[in-house]
Amino acid sequence: MSRVPDNANNRSVAAILLREGGVIAFPTDTVYGLGAVVFKAGAVSSLFVMKARPRDLALPVLVASESQLREVARDIPEYGTELAKRFWPGPLTLVLPRHPMLPSAITGGGDTVAVRLPDHPAPQAIISACGAPITGTSANKHGGPEPRTAADAQRQLGNRLSLVLDGGPSPIGVPSTVVDLTTSPPTLVREGPLSLELLREECPTLERQPELTPAERSG
Repeated sequence: MSRVPDNANNRSVAAILLREGGVIAFPTDTVYGLGAVVFKAGAVSSLFVMKARPRDLALPVLVASESQLREVARDIPEYGTELAKRFWPGPLTLVLPRHPMLPSAITGGGDTVAVRLPDHPAPQAIISACGAPITGTSANKHGGPEPRTAADAQRQLGNRLSLVLDGGPSPIGVPSTVVDLTTSPPTLVREGPLSLELLREECPTLERQPELTPAERSG
């Protein structure tokens, strides 16, 4: 595994490795991501092993355009389209009904998928060159610190990666805001860089996800 500068040539190399079933780490606008092509079962399985991530936990998906969203999701509500128009590319993840062709390994066996269009040229270029969406989970061990630099990713994941693209520190440094559009009303699952008040400008019915009671947390 090598750590190389994030440039046009190395993005092309990264796309080739992904098409061949590799797993890479790359910079985004939020934190460093861990990428595998979502339709390559072997690569996705390797990613779970690298992260020591439970397989019933869904993986977020990154796309390079709003049109590519329909390759992984379906039944997108009007306010979902409005949120995407306003905040994509950017630090907003939308939870939507999964497309029937999206492998269940990506969704942890569930019926929803979390999708984002990052505001960073590296993943946009890589996904476009791959011709397919990729995973966008953080490039860390499950439960480990969020990786803000390529060195952070390399330190946690070791030599099992096909490539690490080094684009310097992530500009935001915190995970994206997550909005679940499959609930009624829509819910704010995680408040990251985008606030509830800002999101309500496009989705007035958005509510904060209720806190779990102690009994619910204990199962």
